[in-house]
Amino acid sequence: MKYGYFDDNRKEYVITKPQTPYPWINYLGCEAYFSLISNTSGGYSFYKDASKRRLTRYRYNNVPTDAGGRYYYLNEGGDIWSPTWAPVKKALDEYECRHGMGYTIISSRYNDISCEILYFVPLEANCEIHQIKIKNESNRKRKFKLFSFIEFCLWDAFDDMSNFQRNFNIGEVEIEGSTIYHKTEYRERRNHYSFFTVNQKIDGFDTDRESFIGLYNGFNEPEVVVTGKSKNSVASGWSPIASHSIFFELLPGEEKVLIFQLGYIENQKEEKWEKPGVINKNKAHSLIEQFNTEDKVQEAFIRLNRYWNMLLDNFTVRSQDENMNRMVNIWNQYQCMVTFNLARSASYFESGISRGIGFRDSNQDILGVVHMIPDRARERILDLAATQFEDGSAYHQYEPISKKGNDAIGSGFNDDPLWLIMSTAAYIKETGRYDILEEKVPFNNGKEAILFDHLKASFWHVINNKGPHGLPLIGHADWNDCLNLSCFSEEPGESFQTLSNKKDSQAESVMIAGMFITVGPDFVKLCEHLGEKELAQEAMRHIDEMKRSIEKYGVDPSWFLRAYDYFGNKVGSIENEEGQIYIEPQGFCIMGGVGLDNGFAKKALDSVKDRLDTQYGLILLDPTYKSYHIELGEISSYPPGYKENGSVFCHNNPWIMIAETIVGNGERAFEYYKKIAPAYLEDISEIHRTEPYVYAQTIAGRDAKNHGEAKNSWLTGTAAWNFVAITQWILGIRADFEGLVIDPCIPSDWDGFQVKRRYFGDVYNITVRNPQHVEKGVKQIKLDDVALEKNIIKPIKDGKTHKIEVIMG
Repeated sequence: MKYGYFDDNRKEYVITKPQTPYPWINYLGCEAYFSLISNTSGGYSFYKDASKRRLTRYRYNNVPTDAGGRYYYLNEGGDIWSPTWAPVKKALDEYECRHGMGYTIISSRYNDISCEILYFVPLEANCEIHQIKIKNESNRKRKFKLFSFIEFCLWDAFDDMSNFQRNFNIGEVEIEGSTIYHKTEYRERRNHYSFFTVNQKIDGFDTDRESFIGLYNGFNEPEVVVTGKSKNSVASGWSPIASHSIFFELLPGEEKVLIFQLGYIENQKEEKWEKPGVINKNKAHSLIEQFNTEDKVQEAFIRLNRYWNMLLDNFTVRSQDENMNRMVNIWNQYQCMVTFNLARSASYFESGISRGIGFRDSNQDILGVVHMIPDRARERILDLAATQFEDGSAYHQYEPISKKGNDAIGSGFNDDPLWLIMSTAAYIKETGRYDILEEKVPFNNGKEAILFDHLKASFWHVINNKGPHGLPLIGHADWNDCLNLSCFSEEPGESFQTLSNKKDSQAESVMIAGMFITVGPDFVKLCEHLGEKELAQEAMRHIDEMKRSIEKYGVDPSWFLRAYDYFGNKVGSIENEEGQIYIEPQGFCIMGGVGLDNGFAKKALDSVKDRLDTQYGLILLDPTYKSYHIELGEISSYPPGYKENGSVFCHNNPWIMIAETIVGNGERAFEYYKKIAPAYLEDISEIHRTEPYVYAQTIAGRDAKNHGEAKNSWLTGTAAWNFVAITQWILGIRADFEGLVIDPCIPSDWDGFQVKRRYFGDVYNITVRNPQHVEKGVKQIKLDDVALEKNIIKPIKDGKTHKIEVIMG
């Protein structure tokens, strides 16, 4: 069942029913100020860090779902409704929500009154705009009272929901004209405040939640809205809010435009106060002035649209598959950007409290955005490297504002170091800027270093932490955070990720071994570029040695093993009663080249098809664990078919897609792609439940009661890896150290496709034809009508547009 449709020309998903199977959200903001907004205007806003700088309050796991947000109420003679359907939930004559690139437009019609609200965060501004247009489409004069409402969070999101003995006493506001300022804790340790304003004179206000809503009322029936009169309440402790009331009349055909603005301001310590007890509002006044007219808002909105069009213009495809086109050209790249901005911190499944910027996460996210924002990718690489320890290990997460490592999580995830090599190589392949290797970036202990020192430490961390089979030690976990082979947890509440009851653990990861031989050759090439020939040769010896260890100890008869546990027993083997085959090593070991020369790679991929394939994608393992295995950790704590215990974990599905293209199987690679790409699932939204325009992390597996139901949409490495799989390996257009490689691996029934790719400042219009209907192989390639010997386009760097013609065969 559909709940909307794609509008590709406007780069929007249009929702036509407010009661979607789950709240379908969008993100506002590109730089420092961010907002989550649902299709019925739920959600919240924050500055940089959803944990430490949350502007507005939101209650997760609430009843009803998605209660709390940016709410507007219209009261016409006691007839009350919300233009966004929620929170009043009165049946509307018309409803439409358009989620676009960095903006959302919700429009509705009720009793011959139409309303449209445009929400967006302007570029280079720490605020969000709510532009409301209300039009009288009847033939008589109408009188209205409009009420706004947002609820302030007392900055620290966790403390806000737990430390009530303090928080019920500290809320403070100031009111100046039509602007309500939230200044809790500004009088002491904070130098920041927020504000909510409207661009016209108001008839009343409220800043105390109980006064506005009533102690026993809900968002759907605030006391002030019901009575039609603001109380002009001034918050003193308890729960500060911001609400305006505006009374107005509309003649037939007349339209009124109001611009509300929610903003964030920081002052220098010496500039905090205008006078004793009164905050310095100069920066707020300036920010408000930037967007206080319809023309200014329109100009900012046009600029935002141009920004996104510019980003998405770096890679576009035209093919016979409409869903693939919209995923590649619009939604997958958009999700990659959102995920890069926020890592795994704040979604409708991540509370924004427990996680900062992940080391592993962000290095992977870079793979999906480096072609769009290379300078920001470079900055992120250096930020991540700064959290690394001298031995090559790294803080698993860091805080977005301080950029300091998260002590609560610590380090010990032994795959982390290799992701830094992968992201750095991707950056250099895209830009040719090897100078990043000589950027000064100290280790976490302050020891001076350059980035290349970090990459060496990353590579050698694997070499220095190997187990009895010559395979890498897993530590707390590898990419699969729930495979905790040193944990042995027996007490509820213990963290599977940080607890280690087996300090002497020699548990090994075949997946990290596969990563090592996949990433290692890029490290060797970086060594060679810097003239480090001996280091390159030594590194290559270690790569070859690891490959031999995989071939000797990392294989079962028909697939790659997953690991060796604390006791030295195989994990992911036919010898196991449960969890006989895992997906991760089948992808990475083949990406690293194991089994390509003896047929074992194809054999392993056939096993994946036979054992892990379902109608909704590839499950992570089979058979699922039916009981708790203390030696395996969290993975066996989930019910069968959920999360790491046998769900369709969309993040690792593209590793198999890539592996299939490496062995030349374009049919199967694209089959797997279509099963999890959300645009193909739009017709089964009642089953899938999450947004049909962005990837989810996980889809319930075949052993789950709700097979096909997705969870944890938006912030997932699924976005970057699927973009890599479809663009670089299926369409086959990928940057390498030597240039742009053109090596498609597609379904045989495709006639071809066209791609526009920006690379090194040039534009390449690539036409691929498949007259013999093969799956893989380049028979002929021409650059500007000149035949090339190899399918690699070396950078031209003339700033012009070039034509590439490819004949498969």
